[in-house]
Amino acid sequence: MEKLTDGQRYNCAVELSLSVIGGKWAVVVLAHLKEGVHRYGALRRRIPGVSEKVLVQRLRGLEAAGLVARHSDGAVPPSVEYRLTEEGESVVPVLEALYAWGVGRAERTGALIGPPGGGPSEG
Repeated sequence: MEKLTDGQRYNCAVELSLSVIGGKWAVVVLAHLKEGVHRYGALRRRIPGVSEKVLVQRLRGLEAAGLVARHSDGAVPPSVEYRLTEEGESVVPVLEALYAWGVGRAERTGALIGPPGGGPSEG
């Protein structure tokens, strides 16, 4: 995920899109944040397959790209919340399309969605 600058050239629009939201964990983080504001710990619990290091990196990258806003209350220890920015909200239709495609793909292939032993995962 890279910080975009004016005038940067891409070979196609998909390349630009993936340079901003590419990568498994960035898209998963965005999918959870489309549901509303989440504290760091809640995101961590909702995405058990990601390491803390990678989650922090993805959140920082999404913040640098202008898709996610971070708010800290300044207390000790700080309570940090993340939410989609207006630019982040613009990616919601893409996330919803990915979700719908994933559900259909699971139905066509027999893939299972959700944690082991649990119900379907939101995303």
